[in-house]
Amino acid sequence: MNRTAKIRIIFIVTSFGLLALRPPAVRADAPPSPPLRETIEWVDYWDPQANKSDLPRVLLIGDSITKGYYDVVAKELKGKAIVIRLATSHWLSDPMLLAEIALVLDNNKFDVIHFNNGMHGWQHTEDEYKAAFPAYLATIRQHAPTAKLIWATTTPVSQPGKPEQIDPRTERVKVRNSIAHDFITKAGIPEDDLFSVILPHPEYHDMGGVHFLEQGKEVEGKEVAAQIEKLLAPQ
Repeated sequence: MNRTAKIRIIFIVTSFGLLALRPPAVRADAPPSPPLRETIEWVDYWDPQANKSDLPRVLLIGDSITKGYYDVVAKELKGKAIVIRLATSHWLSDPMLLAEIALVLDNNKFDVIHFNNGMHGWQHTEDEYKAAFPAYLATIRQHAPTAKLIWATTTPVSQPGKPEQIDPRTERVKVRNSIAHDFITKAGIPEDDLFSVILPHPEYHDMGGVHFLEQGKEVEGKEVAAQIEKLLAPQ
């Protein structure tokens, strides 16, 4: 093999070696990276009378707080409405939340939707909350255009083991409630101010600081039912 041939072979091998070290090209149509999520994510959809339509159908969208007062709302509206829940840990900007909402709304008809999102997603900033809120609201509007809507404010948080002491996260809750209030007001949607209902009553909190004892659930549920009943068509 002559000198020229040797040089060509070395160059070709080296070129392939360099190519192998290059990072793979990013496809233009590659899906976006998933949002920051919590260690455990969950979703709970509950429709106790899925085939019944002789009463108005009411959907509660929220998280474990909503799940906590759901039974009280259902009891208070018994004979007046069928109450369904979509409780989830997914945060406002998570595509999974919007997909869950769209799936439920596309396959059911609801007369009233009482909705909230604000307790989860501490790993996201309030600026992100503000940026994500319009798409969240638009998803509900788009997939349930005839439903009457009620927004519920996010409840305060107490310190774990010290229900009489407000947790610093409550300041973030206030900011999120204020952001939501601006969007909700502009959209002409009534607001169920559960934050103000709970704030003067630390005795309603359980020792975990986020959830509520039976007394708190009872108060919340009756408040939610009363606000929903205002929007129910006369029977």
